[in-house]
Amino acid sequence: MSHSGDTPHTAVLLMAYGTPRTPEDILAYYTDIRRGRPPTDEQLQDLTNRYNAIGGISPLAQRTESQRDALQVALDQLAPGQYMVTLGLKHAAPMIEAAVEALAALGVRHIVGLVLAPHYSSFSIGQYQDRARAAAAPHGITVSAINTWATEPAFIDFIANDLRVRLSAMPTNTKVLFTAHSLPQRIIDAGDPYPDELRATAEAVAAKVGLNHWSQWAIAWQSAGRTPEPWIGPDILAVIDELGQSENAEGVLVSACGFVADHLEVLYDLDIEASAHAAKYGLAFDRTACVNDNADVMHALAARVIALGPSAASSN
Repeated sequence: MSHSGDTPHTAVLLMAYGTPRTPEDILAYYTDIRRGRPPTDEQLQDLTNRYNAIGGISPLAQRTESQRDALQVALDQLAPGQYMVTLGLKHAAPMIEAAVEALAALGVRHIVGLVLAPHYSSFSIGQYQDRARAAAAPHGITVSAINTWATEPAFIDFIANDLRVRLSAMPTNTKVLFTAHSLPQRIIDAGDPYPDELRATAEAVAAKVGLNHWSQWAIAWQSAGRTPEPWIGPDILAVIDELGQSENAEGVLVSACGFVADHLEVLYDLDIEASAHAAKYGLAFDRTACVNDNADVMHALAARVIALGPSAASSN
C-alpha cells in the first residue's frame, strides 16, 4: 500500500460505547445517552452510586484503549505499516465523528469500521457504522464494515476455555446463562437478527464445552433500559428467581458474551446485583472473564480487517 508520509491510507475505526473518565464526566455522559436531556438528580445519583460500588468509575475507558493498542500490535505484526487504529466512541470523547474528521485531516482514504461488540443489531452496531459512514462521506472516504464476529473461532475458544475451568469448580447442577445487553422488544419484532447472533455464540460455546441444551444452558438478557416500553427477556434476575425456586439448581455461571470489556454492566449488574440475587437462594455464582485485550482475539480481529481488503465496500 502506498503511503503519504507515515500515515497509512487505511484506518481501522475501532468503535465502542464510551464511558465517563472521571466522576465529573458522569452528568455529560448521562445527558448524551439521554439524547441531550439531562437526568434528574435522582437518576444521576443512582448512576453515581453504581459507579461508586465498583470503585468510583468504570475501567472501560482504559480497557477500550488497551483493546485499541492490542489491535494495532496485531495489525503491525500481520501487515506492518499498513493500518492505523483509532478510537471512535458513541457517548464520550473521542466521538465517532471527531475521530473520522481527524483521520480525514491525516489523509486517510479508507476506513474499516469495527465495533467492540460481537453481535450485530441495527440498533447498536448498525448505528455505529451509519455514523461512521455519514462522517466519512463528505471527505470522500470509503468505509467497509465488520458487522459481526459472533462465531469468530478465537472468541468462541476464549469463552469456552474459561467456562470449562470455572464450571469444574461449580456444583453439579449449575446452569450456564449466556447474556447480552437487552434491547427494546420493538426492534426484535421488526426482524432484527440480534437474538440469533447471541444464540449463535451460545451454541458454539456450548458445543465446544459439551453442554446439553436447556438442561445445562440457556439465554438471558440483562441491563435493560429504564423506559416504559418492553425490552427483550427473560431478564437474568428473573431467570435466577426461577432457578432459586426450583428444587435441584445449585449454581449459576454467567457468560456475558455480549460484552467484551469489564464495565458497569458486568462489574455491577452481574458481579454485585446478580451475584447478590443468587446468594439469596443459596446458589453458587460465577461469571466468565471478558475478552478485554486478549491477544488471540485481537489477532483474529486483525486478520478479519486484513481479509476485508482496502477496497471492499461492505462485509460481514
